[in-house]
Amino acid sequence: MKKKVQFFIDDVIWLFRDLTRQRPVSMFDHPFLGALKTAHEEYGVKTQLNVFYRTSFFYGDDDFSLSEMTDAYKAEWVASSDWLKLAFHSKEEFPDYPYVNADYNLVKNNFNLIVNQIRRFAGNSSIAWAIVPHWAPISKEGVLALRDCGVKVTYATWGEKIPYDGDASSLPYGHANRLLHNKKPETCLFTRSTYDKAITRSICGYNHLSSEQYQKINQTCDTYQDPETGMHFNNSAHLVLNLCNTETITNDLNKLIGQEYINIGNHEQYFYPDYFAYQPDYAEKIFTMGRMLHEAGYEFIFMEDLA
Repeated sequence: MKKKVQFFIDDVIWLFRDLTRQRPVSMFDHPFLGALKTAHEEYGVKTQLNVFYRTSFFYGDDDFSLSEMTDAYKAEWVASSDWLKLAFHSKEEFPDYPYVNADYNLVKNNFNLIVNQIRRFAGNSSIAWAIVPHWAPISKEGVLALRDCGVKVTYATWGEKIPYDGDASSLPYGHANRLLHNKKPETCLFTRSTYDKAITRSICGYNHLSSEQYQKINQTCDTYQDPETGMHFNNSAHLVLNLCNTETITNDLNKLIGQEYINIGNHEQYFYPDYFAYQPDYAEKIFTMGRMLHEAGYEFIFMEDLA
């Protein structure tokens, strides 16, 4: 079996604002998409962009939503849909964990809000049918809503669960409020295996695998099919590009090369110079990732291809 890798970028919305307001001749004249096209042409990289419906007030009062997104590039989106797809992520960036305790209708309505806009400006072939919920956790009702909307695969967290002891300081960024708000029975804590040392303890929802379940599919092209909902759960990202740099990425990737399957993530914000945590090596890291995995014999796929 040929070794496979899938690559996704979360939190995408500023790209659409730029395309709508700047109106480049080609959408690939935008440097964000231009870098992804170069990575595809040179290394076969396929990219799934996980999309917000609207910008967040956190960054100022310059509102933009997908309803404003121009359809001037629809033909380019359709022509590129064999290597570039768009997927539901969340209505907006904040609050964190928007779907950990969500009910069925909230998830279904948010999903349709985003996917209907993608269909309008990028065509049906550009829609991805695998989902990375914002911050990952989602309720059982939310999983059922995604399934009923046609989603094939949903990203999953993993690890042993930890009962919440009421100590809000055990979670970063005030996340305890999201744990408790309209809490569903499956909502709990777990210890994350992550490069991000600021978030070592996190919240999980229904889409959570035990360590035993995770180890059965980790590094393989298999998914865990939940017997109650029928949803396929994909294992969590082996590497997130915005958590490494050009000095560490080679070693980080060498640790993964040889696995049957590798899952690579990233986030849009770090591409932009006016973002407080801007990473000027953003595109370079994508090129390094693409080159190393291409040379190692990996085939880039979409997450939905696993189901």
